[in-house]
Amino acid sequence: MIVGNVIPANLLLACTAYLVGTASPGPGNLAIMSVAASHGRKAALAFALGVVSGSMFWATVATLGVSAALVAWSRFVVAIRLFGGLYLLWLAFRSGRAALVADVATVSAAGRVETLRRLYSRGALLHLTNPKAVLVWVSIVALSSNGAGSTQAAVVPGCVVIGCLVFGGYALLFSMDSARRLYRRTRRAMEGCLAVVFGVAGIRLLASRG
Repeated sequence: MIVGNVIPANLLLACTAYLVGTASPGPGNLAIMSVAASHGRKAALAFALGVVSGSMFWATVATLGVSAALVAWSRFVVAIRLFGGLYLLWLAFRSGRAALVADVATVSAAGRVETLRRLYSRGALLHLTNPKAVLVWVSIVALSSNGAGSTQAAVVPGCVVIGCLVFGGYALLFSMDSARRLYRRTRRAMEGCLAVVFGVAGIRLLASRG
């Protein structure tokens, strides 16, 4: 089936599923928002690019058909879930520690240690240690399949564009002066909320059996 004789329906469905998944609030978007508000635009874009790279790694693996075999291997899923849960708990610790610091200048001084390369690595690691990303991409590739493989070849570039727009949009939006001023006024409360969100997500990931 062709939508408007231009876009295959399977490709449209797969890209829509990816758009909904990336735009929905989650650890990746929350982390980008935090980096953008606390460290600025360049830092947030570097982090967002890392998130996109991690997502596209799993996209490539899924397109090659490797991820289906990996998902079937229970030890792989357990390992990813373990690393992902621990990484989320580490993010919770960082946010909690920032929430306990009363002086925003102290937090900003500590943030200068974060190079763009390091922020990129943190963003990539956040997505590479997310077992749900593997399962989501297996589903997206299945949705994009049209029997000939042409749609599967197009789904990755299409989702790269969507990922850059969504994650980059979060980075640009929350690095605006108004957003950064709001962050400075409510920094401790926001970092405390992030600590709770990351902590709960990490514990749930470690405790999950599926």
